[in-house]
Amino acid sequence: MTQEEKYNLAKWAMQHALDSGADAASIVISESKSSTVDVREQKIDTLKEAIQSSLSVRLFVDQKYSAHRTNRLDKQELAHFIEQAIAGTKYLSPDPYRQLPDPALYYQGNGQELGTVDPSYDTVDPATKVKLAFDVEKEAFEKDERIISVSASYSDNTNSRLMVTSNGFEGETKNSSFSLSASVSVNGGDARPSEGWYERAIFFDQLKKSEIGSLALERALKKIGQEKIKSGKYDMLIENRAVSRLFYPLLSALDGYSIQQKNSFLIDQLGKKVASEKLSLVDDPLIPGGLGSKLFDGEGLAAKKRTVFDKGVLGTYFIDTYYARKLEMEPTTGDTSNLVFELGDKDLESMVKGMKKGILVTGFNGGNTNGSTGDFSYGIDGFLVENGEIIQPVSEMNISGNMKSLWMSLAELGNDPNPISSWQIPSMLFEGIDFSGS
Repeated sequence: MTQEEKYNLAKWAMQHALDSGADAASIVISESKSSTVDVREQKIDTLKEAIQSSLSVRLFVDQKYSAHRTNRLDKQELAHFIEQAIAGTKYLSPDPYRQLPDPALYYQGNGQELGTVDPSYDTVDPATKVKLAFDVEKEAFEKDERIISVSASYSDNTNSRLMVTSNGFEGETKNSSFSLSASVSVNGGDARPSEGWYERAIFFDQLKKSEIGSLALERALKKIGQEKIKSGKYDMLIENRAVSRLFYPLLSALDGYSIQQKNSFLIDQLGKKVASEKLSLVDDPLIPGGLGSKLFDGEGLAAKKRTVFDKGVLGTYFIDTYYARKLEMEPTTGDTSNLVFELGDKDLESMVKGMKKGILVTGFNGGNTNGSTGDFSYGIDGFLVENGEIIQPVSEMNISGNMKSLWMSLAELGNDPNPISSWQIPSMLFEGIDFSGS
């Protein structure tokens, strides 16, 4: 559908909902395209393409709320779908906190372009996609006698999301993404270490297309000989692509749902120091070409740059309209965008050289965090470091502790923000972490 056709259909559906008994309504029309190529042992393992369209409707009826979705976009069928949805909503329990946002908080439209979609998406032909996947696999295939298996993948997707609401919002977002990845497993004696590497970009011509398979192989070979080491307190340096596993629980504690459900260890902590002074970051949705850039969030609230932490002091929660009303707070947004950290001045290699004794963590295996208390336990993969030198690979070890004390122990950030994520997290060094092993 053209943009005009989508807007006409969305407005028709919204008006039909109001005419059929809804007090308010929000309509979203989504369209997406995607393709995937998986190769293994020099053969195509998976080849998929998909095109999808759907219409979602959020209904507010007599202080009752429901959400529905269909991919049948014929008006006659949609009319029946909406009428049935409204009839069903009337049987639900009232929830007075469910309302559309204050129109004053909506994105008003300023024509700004954020560069989140590649206009040449449809020009990348299937043969090119297949070749890229095979090229990645060839970088590792049969390059070492210890290799057990090599696989590689190419994937892409583009999507658009057009929304209208009965209290005045209209807007559309568009995004695209291209990625290449490789996974390698090797014979390490009693163990079979495996590793991978992944690249991602909004624009096809900016996607890194080489050294993916070779990096996956190099990382897998380095893990041969992994073993437990003595339990104790070690400094912990976490590679930038792995830090998100420990950052996610901290961010989840800022979510309106977690706070309202008393499942957050950061309740009532706005304006208070909850982490090391080394932790400063902003949520900036308006970065041109950012992987998380957007002009408005999932409700239509205008996107704004916000300070999340300033030298360890908590600056904001992520609260949508519903939980803002339940918590009697002002809504901010229910979604993160581009998380931009204040960086240090060293790369990962320099940070390793600065360690007297510690563990470089390159990945996590299982584990969890208690949202309400912050207590955590995670399995790790990595390397023992002594006097700035990597001594041996380690595995089958756990870290444990509490999120509040962990983030207070943050001692240094690298200058290497993760380039393939909207969370631009650099490598991070934590002091005195409990490791359990042999």
